[in-house]
Amino acid sequence: MRITKRTNIAIRVLMFCAVNHGRLVTKHEIAQRCNASENHLAQVINQLAQMGVLHTQRGRNGGLELARPAAEIEIGDIFRTMEAPVPLAECFADVDNSCPLVDACRLRVALTEALDVFYARLDQVTLDTLVCGNDALATLLAPQCRPA
Repeated sequence: MRITKRTNIAIRVLMFCAVNHGRLVTKHEIAQRCNASENHLAQVINQLAQMGVLHTQRGRNGGLELARPAAEIEIGDIFRTMEAPVPLAECFADVDNSCPLVDACRLRVALTEALDVFYARLDQVTLDTLVCGNDALATLLAPQCRPA
């Protein structure tokens, strides 16, 4: 299984916001620190805001922050939503499925069960689990001090 770039960026955004709790962060800051393009970020941030995990504020002093505590954001929910448009295999697709084995294939059942276990495990992980006490991550994502 391979996680999409969109999901990867979503987790980076959420971790950045969690580490920088208590202040609005900018898309530009996240792009620089998390090695992501601002175009990709804009799309992901919009989706995370629609999911209710990010609060965005427009304007000169705008930015974004977590919409709820990190302990209440389950990583499984983020993965499910972000990965939903991408079928695990061709046979999972509603359209463009040309596999002639669909009606007899037992691999699809096994993959479905494996995916359920994967998401069940991620449901046990909160954003807080990823960032709390993670000093190395805090160092990487903490605000940069600008020389005076």
